Amino acid sequence: MAHPTIPVSTDAFVIRVGNPVRRTHAKMVWWARIALTIVAGCIHGSVAAADEASRPNILVILADDLGYGDIGCYNPESNIPTPNIDALARRGMRMTDAHSPCTVCTPTRYSLMTGQMAFRIPNGGRVFSGAGGPSLIASDRLTLPGMLQQNGYATACFGKWHIGLTFYDEQGQPIHRGGLPDVQRIDYSRRIDGGPIDCGFDQFFGTACCPTTDWLYAFIDGDRIPTPPTGLLDRSTLPKHPYANDNRRGMQAPDFDLETVDLVFLEKSRQFLRDHVRRHPDQPFFLLHSTQAVHLPSFPAPAFQGRTDSGPHGDFIAQLDHIVGELTDTLGELGIADNTLVIFTSDNGPEVPTVFHMRNDHQHDGARPWRGVKRDNWEGGHRVPFIATWPGSIRPGTTSDALISLCDVFATAAETLDIDLPDDAAEDSYSLIPVFRERLSGPLRPYLLQQGFGGTRWLAIRQGKWKYLDHKGSGGNNYEKHRQLKSYALPDNAPDTPGQLYDLEADPGETFNLVERHPDIAARLRDQLHESVQSGRSRPAKTTTSSLQ
Repeated sequence: MAHPTIPVSTDAFVIRVGNPVRRTHAKMVWWARIALTIVAGCIHGSVAAADEASRPNILVILADDLGYGDIGCYNPESNIPTPNIDALARRGMRMTDAHSPCTVCTPTRYSLMTGQMAFRIPNGGRVFSGAGGPSLIASDRLTLPGMLQQNGYATACFGKWHIGLTFYDEQGQPIHRGGLPDVQRIDYSRRIDGGPIDCGFDQFFGTACCPTTDWLYAFIDGDRIPTPPTGLLDRSTLPKHPYANDNRRGMQAPDFDLETVDLVFLEKSRQFLRDHVRRHPDQPFFLLHSTQAVHLPSFPAPAFQGRTDSGPHGDFIAQLDHIVGELTDTLGELGIADNTLVIFTSDNGPEVPTVFHMRNDHQHDGARPWRGVKRDNWEGGHRVPFIATWPGSIRPGTTSDALISLCDVFATAAETLDIDLPDDAAEDSYSLIPVFRERLSGPLRPYLLQQGFGGTRWLAIRQGKWKYLDHKGSGGNNYEKHRQLKSYALPDNAPDTPGQLYDLEADPGETFNLVERHPDIAARLRDQLHESVQSGRSRPAKTTTSSLQ
C-alpha cells in the first residue's frame, strides 16, 4: 500500500520521504534521521537526547468488548479482580471520558488506524466476517503504523485485525463476502491483500476477523495463512455456558485452539519485544496488541478457568488482566519501560448477553454506570476504559476528565515526533499530549462525534455536558424486541422529536430527553454535526488545498 509523503523533522532540518511501505525504506528513513539528528546536535547542543525522549516506543493494547465497568479502577463495585490493569492506572493516567469512535469493532479499528471517523468512507458502518473485504483503508490513506514506519519505527500487530482484507479463489478472483461458502473458496496459496502488512505494519500474526466467533478459524502470518483449515469446527467439544453461544460453525485449522488464541497472541508480542530489543536496541517500535478477550464466546484458557468467582466471563477478564501484566512486565524486564508510551483501551462497550448474564448471575455490571451496551449510541456503547503510562511525561496516579476519542492516538503519535499532519490525514484526531502533560487549559476538542452501528444512519455529537443523538432509539439494539434488553428499556418522554438531547452532568444515565426544553441547543448541535459530516473533518484544516498535492 502506498502512503502519502510525511515530513521527518528536527529542530533545524526537514526532509521528505516518499511512499515507503516496506522495512528497507523505513531503514533508509531511520538512518537519514540519525544523520540529521547528529548534525542538528552539533548546532543545538543536546538535541540528540531531546530527540530520544520525543521518540518513545508505543504499545497499544486494544481489548475487545471490554466495558467501562469491567475494570476495578473504573468500577468500585466490580466483582472481578483486575490487579494488573489497576496497577497500570496507578502508574499513569486514567481517562474517565474516553470514547471508542464507534459502538462496534470494525469502524472503531479503522478510526484508530487512520484518525478518521469511519462513517466518512464507503461501507464505513459495516462489520466484516469470514473472508469479508476489501480493506476499509484506502491504498493512499496515511495510517498510524505507516506514519511511524516512515519515521523509523519498527511496527508490529498481533491479534485481531478486522478492518477488511482480500482473499482470492483458485481463479484469482477476489472474495469479499463472509459466510461459510466464501471461506471454502479461499485459495490459501495466494497472498492476502489489504491486511496489516499493506497498511504500515512490518509484522503481523493474527486473524482476519473475530478470532473465535467467525467463519474462518485460522492464523494469518504476514500476508498468508500457513496452516489452512481442514474441516468444520466441532462445537460439541467446546465449553457450554451462557457466554459460549457466539461462534459460527466455520472452517478450522488444525493449529487453531479456540481456548488459547489470546495466549498465542501474547507470546508473539513478547517475542517481538525481546527480538527487537536484542537486534535493534536503538530503534523505536510501535506494537499493537489486539486481543480476542473479552469478545464472546468467553473461552478462557484452561489455566484461567475458575480463576474468579464470576464465571467464565469473569475468568476471561482475569485472563485479559494477566495479558496486560505480562506485556508491561516484559517492558520492564527489557529495560525499556521508561521510554514507552503504553495505552490500554477497548474498541466499544460490553456485549448484550454478557451484560445480561453478568448482572443477573454475578452482580457485575460491565456497563456501569452508563445506559446502553455494545451497538448503542448511549454512553455504555462507547465510553470505554483508557489508561496511559509514559514515565517522565505522564504523572503517576492522575485522572483526567478530558473528552477524548481513540481517533486521538494518531495525532498524539504525530506530536511526539513533531510531525505536522497534512489536512487529508487524521481528520478527526487531536493530540493527547496536552492532556498527558496536564497543560490543558480548556477543552481538547470543540466537539466529539460518535457513530452507532450503521454508518451515517446513527450519528451523535457531544459538546461539553451536552450530547445530541441525531436519531431515535439507541442507534443499535432494539430494546423493545430484544428479550434480554426489554427490562432495560426506558420510556421516551419526547416521542415526537426527531432526536435526543441529554445533559450528562445532571443526567449521566441519559434518562430524560431535553430536546423540547432546549430546542436551541439541540438545533445548534444538530447543525454542527451536519456541518462536520459535510466538511469531512472535525480537526480544523490548515489549508484549503491538500498538503499532499
